[in-house]
Amino acid sequence: MIVYVVFCKDYEHRKGELMGMLVERRKDTRGETQWESGVKWARQAFGHLVKDKRDIFVFPKEMEINDDKGLLVEKGIYSKEEFLEVMKTIDQEMERERKGE
Repeated sequence: MIVYVVFCKDYEHRKGELMGMLVERRKDTRGETQWESGVKWARQAFGHLVKDKRDIFVFPKEMEINDDKGLLVEKGIYSKEEFLEVMKTIDQEMERERKGE
């Protein structure tokens, strides 16, 4: 599974502002690189939130989720708030596994 963390360029503060996350379950990105596929989808999903869609950029990340009932597989597009909540949940699950619960 590929997870794209989506940011928007913030020229005033010279850093990216977190916009959300996209979850792609397909293995084949249809002839595009992961970056190209993610940017195209991010611009479609979050383009209405920015003045210039070219300010949107992504960081693709490979993730493996063993449980299909997991939170990530239920939805493909996450807002900033939803993304932060998902990451918090994932961190808690990983911590539980490390402790052997």
